[in-house]
Amino acid sequence: MNHQHENSHKVSVAGLIVALGIIYGDIGTSPLYVVKALTKGQNITEDFIKGGLSCIVWTITLLTTVKYVTLALRADNNGEGGIFSLFALVKRRKPFLIVAAIIGGCTLLADGMITPPISVSSAVEGLLILNPDIPTIPIVLTIITLLFLMQRMGTSVVGKMFGPVMLIWFSMLGILGISYIIKYPSILEALNPYYAYEFLAVPSHFWLLGAVFLCSTGAEALYSDMGHCGKNNIRVSWAFVKTTLLLNYFGQGAWILEKLNKNQSIQIEENPFFSIMPEWFLLTGIIVATVAAIIASQALISGSFTLVAEALRLNVWPKVTIKYPTNLKGQIYVPSVNWLLWIGCVTIVLYFKESAKMEAAYGLAIIITMIMTTILLMNFLQKIKAPKLLIVVLSLVYATIEAAFLIANIEKIPSGGWMTLLVSSVFMAVMYVWYRGRKIKNRLTEFVNLKDYLPLLFELSKDNSISKYSTHLVYLTSADNLMEIENKVIYSILQKRPKRADVYWFVHIHVDDKPYTMEYRVDHIIPNDVVRVEFRLGFRVEQKINFYFRRVVEELVKNGEVDVRSRYASLRGQNITGDFRFVVLKRHLSHDNELSGIEKRIMEMYFTLDKLSLSEEKAFGLDTSSVLVETVPLMITQPREFKLQRVYSKTTFGKPTSSSEH
Repeated sequence: MNHQHENSHKVSVAGLIVALGIIYGDIGTSPLYVVKALTKGQNITEDFIKGGLSCIVWTITLLTTVKYVTLALRADNNGEGGIFSLFALVKRRKPFLIVAAIIGGCTLLADGMITPPISVSSAVEGLLILNPDIPTIPIVLTIITLLFLMQRMGTSVVGKMFGPVMLIWFSMLGILGISYIIKYPSILEALNPYYAYEFLAVPSHFWLLGAVFLCSTGAEALYSDMGHCGKNNIRVSWAFVKTTLLLNYFGQGAWILEKLNKNQSIQIEENPFFSIMPEWFLLTGIIVATVAAIIASQALISGSFTLVAEALRLNVWPKVTIKYPTNLKGQIYVPSVNWLLWIGCVTIVLYFKESAKMEAAYGLAIIITMIMTTILLMNFLQKIKAPKLLIVVLSLVYATIEAAFLIANIEKIPSGGWMTLLVSSVFMAVMYVWYRGRKIKNRLTEFVNLKDYLPLLFELSKDNSISKYSTHLVYLTSADNLMEIENKVIYSILQKRPKRADVYWFVHIHVDDKPYTMEYRVDHIIPNDVVRVEFRLGFRVEQKINFYFRRVVEELVKNGEVDVRSRYASLRGQNITGDFRFVVLKRHLSHDNELSGIEKRIMEMYFTLDKLSLSEEKAFGLDTSSVLVETVPLMITQPREFKLQRVYSKTTFGKPTSSSEH
């Protein structure tokens, strides 16, 4: 069992602090904008604010506490969570659920573009209370740009500060809330779900669910980041986090009740979050809020890197450069994604200009992610044979709740929701084309029986009339079966300049459903002549094939299973190791193909993405100085049968003969 998986059941002070710093950044900063979004442009009455707060309380309870903290954390994949980890648990039974995983993953990436702008903007805009003329946009853009610039250096040092800072943040939320609840304790009546029912009984209030939903936008992170600190640390720390969040929401509600004392209804112009702060504390509160917003943004950025890395391993994202800036397990840096997110964040800030307008673009993407997670989660419950009645009840409850939130968020499309839908759609198109293109390519790749060619390979390796290409020749193969090999590999060895070698190695990479599997298997098909190595690597493991292969060869030499010494007499006597060469076959679309309309478009887009993506030799960490890249045509369909008739010309050499057909 994975060591990290074992630790996922242990609760520790360090684990609780880490959970505060990593898990709750997004949901923890929601008090900055939720009540403001709910009350914006509304005539506020006591029943309105109690009903709205009641909706917030029960949204957090049903979506975050019950669905994610109680249910989703049970679906751990060897200690790891997240939508792709969840898909890995159910894909053997229902591989078509990759569609749900792709949609959920893409909308989560889109959420990663909107969270930094809205969180940082909401915090920085608190400065306008001190001075309405302060230009907030340059400050927001500077903070966001610095945040993305520091990603390449890794965040392990800064990460150690996240937990204590977020402890201060949540403590501040609770204390500020209590300071007003004491004045108006009647606000706690909002705990009664009847107030939520009465609130939603007013037809026009249904559309305010789009604002209410913002209180749970960080719930997905509770599950996605499970591997960082363990499920039980999340569950214990959530009790503290939820309490402080609700206290702050109630405190903001109590402040509104105070304003209602002299009027039956009012309109809120300012942000209740900053209004409950004492004037002497305001600047400190804004600074702490800004740091908390930065931490929330960091969590979303890191989560996006992990999401893309998982998608890449599961073959639903083009090959991109992935760097490991520190020795901290799981911490990665994806340059292309980093700058793509930065461009998206800057565009959103410049387009919307203020957080109030960004709220229109926020929420729609994440509710789609939640719906996809629910679909996968219900299938997981079926897999573990949970009671059918429980599955039916949970499905109906969450289908109703999340459908209501989805419909309410659809109203946001014209005023900004279109942007996250557009970004999500672009990501979905990339994932779908890459996934479908690989499926088409693999389905139509011709495999042959390796047994039929073993005598030829053996004879070729002994044929001194052909100059030796390499002592050890290594091919990457996608064949899952031991005695199968791509026809193009055989063509490369025997026909496209015959490649004589002393030992032929075939290397296969299998991506395992478990996150951190690192296993290998060796089959000596012909001892010291044809060897197959299969790597079983988890979907979160870096595919450094050159490094892993070297380690395998060292183990085989140590065990006396292979002889890697040079076969040249002058070198063998000195125990010189023979040379290794890798051959990577790169396929291109053949001009002879006759494709169906949709498949032709998909393959054209697939090969375009392939040209833009990282080369296979770099993606697998192969030593480029010893790699040969050969281009071979990909025949999607065989050309139509046709008859070509030969016509003989009249010549002086005799009469023409009758024509023939071939």
